[in-house]
Amino acid sequence: MRTPRTRELAASPDAYIASAPKAAQPHLRQLRALIRELAPKAEERISYGLVGCFYPTRMIYFGGHAKHVALYPAGDAQGLQKYLYGASTLRFPLDEPLPVARIRSLVKARVTEYEAAARAKRTAKGARRSASARSES
Repeated sequence: MRTPRTRELAASPDAYIASAPKAAQPHLRQLRALIRELAPKAEERISYGLVGCFYPTRMIYFGGHAKHVALYPAGDAQGLQKYLYGASTLRFPLDEPLPVARIRSLVKARVTEYEAAARAKRTAKGARRSASARSES
């Protein structure tokens, strides 16, 4: 049986970042601040042993490792291909500054995507209510 890492047991995003490798902590704080700035209504919580930002559902996750910090899921990683690992994970080496402008663009796109989905859901719900009101008349 695998022994859980300390960060997987973290009760909060603050505890997760504090328990991450020291070299990863500045990058994690920078990612967190960027996501908070662009998605102030997003709720942070620990999920899958990472910091997850939910807006209103799973929007983006980030985590710290010994040699990199990661952002999941990457979504449209345009301009970030050199950091792409697998289908939807971005890995940023700790010995490089974060590509903030590109990450900002990616997070903005995720927020826009989630806001559009929420609007569509509200519109569909309103249309169903209107249709049921017409059928009752």
